[in-house]
Formats: sequence, C-alpha cells, structure tokens
Amino acid sequence: MSVYKDEQRGTWYCMFRYNDWTGRQKQKCKRGFKTKREAKEYEEQFMHTTEADMNMKVGAFVETYFRDKQGELKERSIKNKRYMIERHILPYFEQKSMNEITPADIIQWQNKMREAGYSQTYLRMLQNQMTALFTHASNIYNLTNNPCKKVKKMGKSDADKMDFWTYEEYQQFINTIEVGSRYYVLFEILFWTGMRIGELLALFKSDVNFQENKISISKTYYRAEGKDVITTPKTEQSVRTIDIPEFLTQEIKEYCNKLYEFPDSERLFPIVGEAVQHKMVRHIQRAGVKKIRVHDLRHSACAYLAHQGVAPMVIKERMGHKDIKITLNTYGHLYPNEQKKVADMLNRKRNEASSENAPAGNRDISGTD
Repeated sequence: MSVYKDEQRGTWYCMFRYNDWTGRQKQKCKRGFKTKREAKEYEEQFMHTTEADMNMKVGAFVETYFRDKQGELKERSIKNKRYMIERHILPYFEQKSMNEITPADIIQWQNKMREAGYSQTYLRMLQNQMTALFTHASNIYNLTNNPCKKVKKMGKSDADKMDFWTYEEYQQFINTIEVGSRYYVLFEILFWTGMRIGELLALFKSDVNFQENKISISKTYYRAEGKDVITTPKTEQSVRTIDIPEFLTQEIKEYCNKLYEFPDSERLFPIVGEAVQHKMVRHIQRAGVKKIRVHDLRHSACAYLAHQGVAPMVIKERMGHKDIKITLNTYGHLYPNEQKKVADMLNRKRNEASSENAPAGNRDISGTD
C-alpha cells in the first residue's frame, strides 16, 4: 500500500518508488490530501507522467509539455501559451485521458470557442495550442491517434481585414505630436522601419549607427510581473540591421542630444507598451483618423513599401519575417495586379518574333505603291 493516513494532521499522503528518465529508482512523497482517493489519483497521474503513459489526464500532460519545452520556448511564450491553455482548453479536457479524446470531442470544443465570439485570428491561436499538445504527445510519447489531424482547423491565421494607415493618414496623425518629442521620434521609427513595438522599446543608443544610417535590432522588451525584461527577439530572422533614411537618423540624433549624458547602454525609450498605446489613442482622436493599434503601424510600414513597388523579399528582410510566405500571405494583396503586364509582355514578344520570321513579301513595307 502506498497511500497512508497522517494521523497528526488528519490528512492523507502517498509514498512510492519510481524510475526517473535516467533509469535510477527514486522515492516520492506527497502530503496534504484531503481524501485517500485524491492521494491515490496523484500517485497514478505521477506514474503515468514518468512512464509517458497516454492514460494520463490532459491536465497532467500539459505540465509534461511545458517541462519538455522549457529550454525551447521563451518565458513570455510559455506564459502566453499557459494562459490560453488554462483558460480555454483545460476547463473542457483537464480530467480526460489523452488517449480517450476523439475528433468529435475536438469539434465540440471548437463549437464552444466559436460561440464565445472570439475573432478568427484568436480562434486559430487557440487551435494551434490544442494541436501543439497532441502533436507533442504523438511525436514524443507515441500517442497512437492524434484527434487534431482528423479535424479541420478553426479560425484564420490572417484577419479578414488588415488595418493600416496610408501615408496621408500617418501624416495627419504625427502632425498632432510635438516635433522632436519622445513620442514623435518613437512613432517616426515605428512607421518608417516597421519595427515591432518590443524591438523599439529595447533599443539602446548604441544600436543606432549615426554615420551609416543603420539600426541594429537584436533584442526585444516586455514587462512581466512588474519587472522590465529584455531578451532575444521573436525569431532568428528578427535579428537584423536595417538601413534608415537620413531624416530619421537626424531625428533620432537630435532626440538623443536632448538627453543629458545619456549612456549608450540604456533604453532610448524607457516606457512600457501600454503607455505607447494610450498615447496613440489620444492623438488618433485629436487627428480624426481611423483607430488602429500600435502593431498596425508595422502593417502601415509594409503597406507603404508595397505600394512603392518594393520587392517582397526586401520587405521580408526589413521586417524580420521568418519566411517569405508570411510576407506574401499578409501583404501580397497590397501589390498591384501584375497579370496585365505579363500578358502585354508575352503579346509583345510574340509579335516581335512573328515580325522577324515573316517572309519579306508579307511584311508591311511603307513607301511603296
């Protein structure tokens, strides 16, 4: 028997032996259970986890998943994934065994999520979390049947409508902010570089090359549990150096000159993302332009470049996209339709070839009777 009554405390505890991942035998003791049944269930779930038994409950497997991903995912990613899983998946599946969940269960869950009225992009994010759990179970722990493989994904990876400002709308907005001020320079960088807000808030003075008009992007900033966190960017491709126009270099330089003895290793904009969003909302109202998010300034930068005819590959490198597909899927519709140009080119080439190969008597020779 591995479950015992703690007579002094009036609670139950379990004590048992198991083999860890190296094969060594260890002893586990867990106290404080209100009932004998709770203590026994804890032991069973623990053994399922250590043995990678897919009889384990989803709630227990989630902990296994995050333990396995600890060295792969960033702290912020783990926090965001945990939030979505604990709020939207565990309430429906926590006490179900991994190997008893069917495609029908997944469909019923999807319907519940749709009924909640979430956006298409958020639905896809939730679907991705569910799929990630079962894919990990299949690939690493030999789950026989992955129910997510038999079900159509819900939601969309890209929103039906992408919000962004035209150049004219941006000018209308920026004209409401004092030239040279902190927020003026901040919004100028966002629009003219397409930088992510976290990347911008992590910028040091030393990241700006004033001689060569370049900005190096190698980190990102966020606020977590009341602390400032600076870490590596979203993907490897996010680490990049981009060229900036001379006028933007000058604006940044003048801003830095106003900061008395400002060290090279301090954040140029020592504020949080929420402050930027609040400032943006106030000046949107003042400017009378349509409401967009701070992140939509990144879309605005891409839209502006696309309308100027900049090649998608150049935009991909400038934005730090992981794959050209992201650039094309997100912004491809902003490019003018090139089909007419292709047809005209083919027609022109065909006519040139026909003209060169036609017999002399069939050619149109002007100046003859």
